[in-house]
Amino acid sequence: MIINASSLKAIFVNLKTTFNNAFDAAPSTWDKIAMLVPSTSGLNDYKWLSTFPRMQKWIGEKAVKSLAASSYTITNDDWEATVEVDRNHIEDDNLGIYKPQAEMAGFSAKQLPDEIVYELVNKGFVNFCYDGQYFFDVDHVVNNQTVSNKGTKKLSCVSFAAAQASYGFARTAMKKLKDDEGRPLNISPNILLVPAALEDIARAILSNDKLEDGKPNPYKGTAELVVDGRLTSDDAWFLLDTTKPVKPFIYQERKKPVFVEQTDPQADDVFMRRKFKFGAEARASGGYGFWQLAFGSDGSVA
Repeated sequence: MIINASSLKAIFVNLKTTFNNAFDAAPSTWDKIAMLVPSTSGLNDYKWLSTFPRMQKWIGEKAVKSLAASSYTITNDDWEATVEVDRNHIEDDNLGIYKPQAEMAGFSAKQLPDEIVYELVNKGFVNFCYDGQYFFDVDHVVNNQTVSNKGTKKLSCVSFAAAQASYGFARTAMKKLKDDEGRPLNISPNILLVPAALEDIARAILSNDKLEDGKPNPYKGTAELVVDGRLTSDDAWFLLDTTKPVKPFIYQERKKPVFVEQTDPQADDVFMRRKFKFGAEARASGGYGFWQLAFGSDGSVA
């Protein structure tokens, strides 16, 4: 193949089309548990998370809640996936080897939010959220009292008692949460998030008419099951409320993943190394929303 502006344009248009098709077809579940927050700068400040807004009766002057003095910021990161195209492969019409690479670049770009969000879940026991505590912790402070959204029980369906002590305990703990004025938050847990190792147990809790001890299963249909292989612990499981405008996790997007290319035949890399380039770029990050909307158990206790 003769290398000129026309032939290079055709090659990279085809690669871009392949990238976009793979991007559109790639599976993604991050938006089931996280909210998209557009970003217009290098970072976003989430100081507003320090208050859980609630309507209340207006008597006299409005009760204005001030934001906490502390700041919770999420800084955007740069992301990329880059593939080199050897000029000799173009001259020899040997471009088929780049189709799967363009497909994988598109697949990876589509799943960037999933990678960011599920890493937040994995690190929820050791990463801090807006109140300065670990996201899943036993001593969040509400109205001068400590409140927990962390458990230790293994998820179990072997008996009613075991299911109640794990899944049932988490549901009850979330439903009993109150705001800093003592009013119920009306938390409605609706997502049970588990790793692949716990899929069968979680599915039994949410789908079976009876538990393994033969007793009726009161938890059938109480949540949607989400299973993801990017959850790194085989024991940890999570119960979430995603019915509110604010979700437990935040995917912050400064620049959506886009196809990029370097096709200038006069570029230094082409002159010195015979290399053209294509790939994906994005700017994004993630963080934690209201801890009240999530319960995490490390599954360390039977």
